[in-house]
Amino acid sequence: MARNKFDVDERLETPFQWKHMRRAGKYIAKYRLQMLIALILSAIGSVATLYIPKITQWVLDVAVPEKNTYMIGRMAMLFVGLILLSIVLATIRSRIMAHVSQNIIYDIRGDLFHHLQKLPFSYYDSRPAGKILVRVINYVNSVSDILSNGIINMILEIINLVVIVVFMFTTSARLSWVILAGLPIFIAIVLLIKPRQRKAWQQQSNKNSNYNAYLAESIDGVRVSQLFDRQEVNISIMRSLAEACRKAWTRAIYISNTVWLSSELMTQVVTTFLYIAGVYWMGGGTMVSFGVILAMGQYVARFWQPITNLANIYNSFVNNIAYLERIFETMDEPVVVDDAEDAHELPDISGEVEYRDVTFSYEGDVNVLEHMDLHVKSGESIALVGPTGAGKSTIINLLSRFYNLSGGKILLHTEDGGVHDISEVTLHSLRSQLGIMLQDSFLFTGTIMENIRYGRLDATDEEVREAARRVRADDFISQLPGGYETQIRERGGNLSQGERQLIAFARTLLSDPRILILDEATSSIDTQTEKLLQEGIREMLKNRTSIIVAHRLSTIKNCDRILYISNKGIAEAGSHRELMEKHGLYWQLYTAQAGEA
Repeated sequence: MARNKFDVDERLETPFQWKHMRRAGKYIAKYRLQMLIALILSAIGSVATLYIPKITQWVLDVAVPEKNTYMIGRMAMLFVGLILLSIVLATIRSRIMAHVSQNIIYDIRGDLFHHLQKLPFSYYDSRPAGKILVRVINYVNSVSDILSNGIINMILEIINLVVIVVFMFTTSARLSWVILAGLPIFIAIVLLIKPRQRKAWQQQSNKNSNYNAYLAESIDGVRVSQLFDRQEVNISIMRSLAEACRKAWTRAIYISNTVWLSSELMTQVVTTFLYIAGVYWMGGGTMVSFGVILAMGQYVARFWQPITNLANIYNSFVNNIAYLERIFETMDEPVVVDDAEDAHELPDISGEVEYRDVTFSYEGDVNVLEHMDLHVKSGESIALVGPTGAGKSTIINLLSRFYNLSGGKILLHTEDGGVHDISEVTLHSLRSQLGIMLQDSFLFTGTIMENIRYGRLDATDEEVREAARRVRADDFISQLPGGYETQIRERGGNLSQGERQLIAFARTLLSDPRILILDEATSSIDTQTEKLLQEGIREMLKNRTSIIVAHRLSTIKNCDRILYISNKGIAEAGSHRELMEKHGLYWQLYTAQAGEA
């Protein structure tokens, strides 16, 4: 998949393998009984309609010459009855398959979303959201029909072909061979077109994915676009992407229609030769009657119609193979941050943390941290400061196991005196004991009450309000028209950035963690609100280990230790007073920030 680029085509890591179809079979197998019933109903309806040409033959060759009006009436009633029967059976079958198709969508999308929930941050760091969304929505919708109706129709058309051939040969063996003569030519055309067709639909899938990726990015950044008056540029980019989609789709359709056109052309050619041969043999005294020729003429269309349908089904399979490949590629994306096979539950932690010889790299070539050691005592407050990109957020992300270490280990001490490597415990038991507030204060659509309760789902309304009061969020929430039941728009669009951050802070405090992690927790709060918030923070930090990342150095002066992160590790460490007396890196940063203030 393209890495963070909307204008770069996705590239499948492996070519399509038929094992993907076998994997898709598990979604089909759950509904095999319903699909079998639908197949039987369709087969009965199809076989019933195959008697219609026979009725035509009987009427022309027997009833009309004998002027048997009674037989003509009976044949007419049978004719209408067979048509009504096929309509009823087709209706029942369509309802059954609509139910099956929606269930397959539900199952595939559920498995895909479940897997996406387990994938690490690194997966989302390197992929546009739009290219992920198109797989979960568009591609799943597309493949569900081919996995349900496509399978049924394919089997049904094969059965139809066999039955039609039987009917044809029982009517006239000679004329049947004329009808079958065009089949090898058509098969050769299909095999010739197949490679170009699959490649064309993969290209169309790439362009559609690019379009969705840019669309998602543009909607998410519409405020910035309007702020910098970039609308015309964005429209130009979107037009070029839409044009690429149009061209790719048109080319794929042209190639796919070649199969359909070949089938239609072959039908007309075979029909022409059938009538020529029929008239020739009838004139030559061969046992070929006028009724037989007309019946066989109807069988030509009925024989080549399944061939055309199978060609269309084949087209759909080729088209959707590209989608199926990408769905399974996402499902096969390794969950690199997961519970080990022998992972155990982490007991209640004491708050003591050890980083031993920790090395980490995001891309594998440039280390952010190298051989870093850090010991945080239980109840101690640690502040991480330093230049942007030095690794401050990386240190807390590693403790939360959002990424795996490149080297070394991180140990947590428990209240029972044990020491546990975080890579050997379950993610749930680890993260449930950490209170993490990331730099991005993400809020979900729903009420303010629901967003705060996200930190602890079993919390009472009063506990939610108490958490909000402790971070000084209760004042502004109470002034809202709906109070705690106020609906939050997507990403908290109806709240200020500072208000969103206060709600996120209340959510973190409600989880009542043993280790509190704050990553730029007060970066979007005004000075007056920050002073109030500091009171809640100090109360929350009592008897609790805390690790705080901050650029406002005034907010971390009272921490037990301040670590200056630089040059892939800890460059300086000490209290605020100790570091100021050293006149080192921290002193330079603090005095520069104080001078700016």
